Amino acid sequence: MYRVLELNPQLMPFKGDIDLRMHLYHDTKKRLLGNDQTLNNFANAHEYFGIHHVDSGWYYREWAPSAYQLYLTGEFNDWNLTSHPLTKLENGCWELYLEGDKALWEGCKVKTVVDANLTRTEHIPVYARRVVQDPKTITWCCEVVDDWKQYEWTDQNFKAEDDLYIYEAHVGMAQEEGKVGTYREFADLVLPRIKKAGYNTIQLMAIMEHPYYGSFGYQVSNFYAASSWFGKPEDLKYLVDTAHKMGIRVLLDLVHSHAVKNTAEGINMFDGTTWQFFHDGAKGDHPTWGTKCFNYGKDEVLHFLLSNLKFWMKEYHFDGFRFDGVTSMLYHDHGLGTDFDDNSKYFSYNTHTEAITYLQLANELIHEINPNAITVAEDMSGMPGMCLPIEDGGCGFDYRLAMGLPDMWIKTVKEKRDEDWEIGQMWGSMCLRRPGEKTVAYVESHDQALVGDKTMIFRLADANMYTDMDKACHNPVIDRAIALHKMIRLFTIAGGGEAYLNFMGNEFGHPEWIDFPREGNGWSFHYCRRQWSLLDNGYLKYQWLGEFDRDVVNLVKSKDIFKQHMPDCMLLKDPEKVIVFYRHGLLFAFNFNTSQSLTNVLVPVHQKTDYEMKLCSEDGVYGGHGLVEHMTYPVKEFDGKYYVELYLPARTAMILEEKTVVVEKPKRTRKTTTKRTKKVKTEE
Repeated sequence: MYRVLELNPQLMPFKGDIDLRMHLYHDTKKRLLGNDQTLNNFANAHEYFGIHHVDSGWYYREWAPSAYQLYLTGEFNDWNLTSHPLTKLENGCWELYLEGDKALWEGCKVKTVVDANLTRTEHIPVYARRVVQDPKTITWCCEVVDDWKQYEWTDQNFKAEDDLYIYEAHVGMAQEEGKVGTYREFADLVLPRIKKAGYNTIQLMAIMEHPYYGSFGYQVSNFYAASSWFGKPEDLKYLVDTAHKMGIRVLLDLVHSHAVKNTAEGINMFDGTTWQFFHDGAKGDHPTWGTKCFNYGKDEVLHFLLSNLKFWMKEYHFDGFRFDGVTSMLYHDHGLGTDFDDNSKYFSYNTHTEAITYLQLANELIHEINPNAITVAEDMSGMPGMCLPIEDGGCGFDYRLAMGLPDMWIKTVKEKRDEDWEIGQMWGSMCLRRPGEKTVAYVESHDQALVGDKTMIFRLADANMYTDMDKACHNPVIDRAIALHKMIRLFTIAGGGEAYLNFMGNEFGHPEWIDFPREGNGWSFHYCRRQWSLLDNGYLKYQWLGEFDRDVVNLVKSKDIFKQHMPDCMLLKDPEKVIVFYRHGLLFAFNFNTSQSLTNVLVPVHQKTDYEMKLCSEDGVYGGHGLVEHMTYPVKEFDGKYYVELYLPARTAMILEEKTVVVEKPKRTRKTTTKRTKKVKTEE
């Protein structure tokens, strides 16, 4: 029996569905690979298709089964549309050989001309590695990347830390100037900030090429091209290489759930049909995103997507992927409007079994290439087995995003008075995880930072942030916002998962939303940046939030708290709004009460050991009043049980460290003889 059923016995009525899932996986794998090939050997489409420099010249190849004729045009032939036709090979493949080392060159602009359905159209080569926009005509075209030109990597000895503390970032808006930031600016200016803040993993958004900057990178046009918005391919390699030098893992925010519908810029209708890569008809159109949906049941599509994973890992040394839009992939209705309140909704006619097979193959390939790679699934449905090994009946992901936590925090802050917060329900949300599966906890991601939504700090402080964040200014609204911001983030990182994620700037309460340049704001970059100076200048309260987050991350990371899968709740007093829990050597205590401070609170502990105060949100360095003394709290024993006695001020959180347990050895009795008494040294 598969382990997913052992961990989730309530799924036994759906054993047949799990069996079907595994049958389809094995059947598809055998169909693709035969009996002796590996996924790693199979996923090499990018090494054959596309433009490649060889000893005697250049090859250009495409797969376009429904096309009547293909041509290559560009600067090399003065944009003659038909002078360089491709030759049709077997299985819908096309090939052009250009003799001579200088027939093409690095940066040469080209396009593909396609004759299909009695129509001639121009496209960007499907396997283009660099795509640029002409500033005058606003059209996009491919720039040749010479694959003989190799980047000199220096990360051969890179080894990442085991646990994940993820800093989600967008390269283009990571700088303070009103412009699009570059890969190199991010590497030189932002990576040192991330390292100092304690995060050991970056998750980069918007790296795969996208024609519309305001899509946040989620409407991909060219799957093998590193976005030219931020620089050249070697600049992205420099960024990854620099991160690895700092010991920082780099994850790519991967979009294999859909593709932009554009035909001139993207892969849609490249050979004159939608069904080359996508489903035809309504099934191929995402109803809310306005994008195209891949046909995961087609072998050539699997070849394209699996090779894409290998390309990013080998060419750019990415350490894994955060898979975007997994819920949309898993269900034929894309999970829209479905309340996953019953297990039958995971296993029904609505389940997209071909997509599940693709995700299994993708995870197997990724870990075959790099056993230390990390994969994270963005799935709000809670599909059972998502983060279990494939052989256990799972999909093979390492982590899933705990997408319910941001929703819980928004609902709590937005809909309830502070006096009505239900600590027990908040704790229940932290513990709501699939058995045996790891989750990434977070308070907010980029979604809450976009214009039209609100970040957590803005929900707490609102317009007062614009006037009263000076350290010399006192405002009870800001006092509350800062206190709760610190508590919410600590509660989540300590109790909510086996990894943690933060979107850039949220750690210090960045006050502005993100609004991409558009007609409605005069194409301005004013809100499309991060104001690091608010953290750095020293006289604003953002510094308190930033230093609190830094110290929390470094402390919990040093204690390896994620080694304990689920924290132990030691004390929960809902009326008083107090909770204390233990996790891998640290005791986390919270008093969410708006005004009532509690003295002489006896907190049960596991063993006879003292606790030392390591950090408190009320410390002066974090903008507090220093009400809690940093000292050793001695263990107390009552009726054979152990306690520590704490003072918990209102709206305060603290971390205490378990001191080393001293095991008392029994003393030896003196040994006597008939001749004389011999003194024996007592071991301590």
